[in-house]
Amino acid sequence: MIQENQIAPDFALPNENGKIISLNDFKGKFVVLYFYPKDMTPGCTQEACDFRDQWNLFQKLKVPILGISADPIERHQIFHHKYELPFHLLADPEKKVLKDYGVWQKKILYGRSFMGIVRTTVIIDPSRKIKKIFSKVKVKGHVHDVLNSL
Repeated sequence: MIQENQIAPDFALPNENGKIISLNDFKGKFVVLYFYPKDMTPGCTQEACDFRDQWNLFQKLKVPILGISADPIERHQIFHHKYELPFHLLADPEKKVLKDYGVWQKKILYGRSFMGIVRTTVIIDPSRKIKKIFSKVKVKGHVHDVLNSL
């Protein structure tokens, strides 16, 4: 599991259009990475739309937002277009980055255990150190917490 003040693991993943996006593309900037379970589900849709609705504030701060899930590019394309998201959604179907960041974990729902993504947001500072980790995120009010931390 990652920890605050450590160097953020690098990655290079395809976005909703298949373009490779790397953490190194954002050298010298704060970056918000949010890890979410699945496109088009109620909580994930709300979280994406909340980030979208506050996009202008993130733009004023010059902070890019990157959403990461295990969904394939094709599903990201639909989700991105349907909700007019102004930020990249990155596809990690092999779960390498999800594991590097420690968000691919054992979960229990209705007594059944399975592996899945724990909704997490990470703020990375301009020196690539992890400034803040929001674990087991509750969607309501979360985007404002992220903005306040920036």
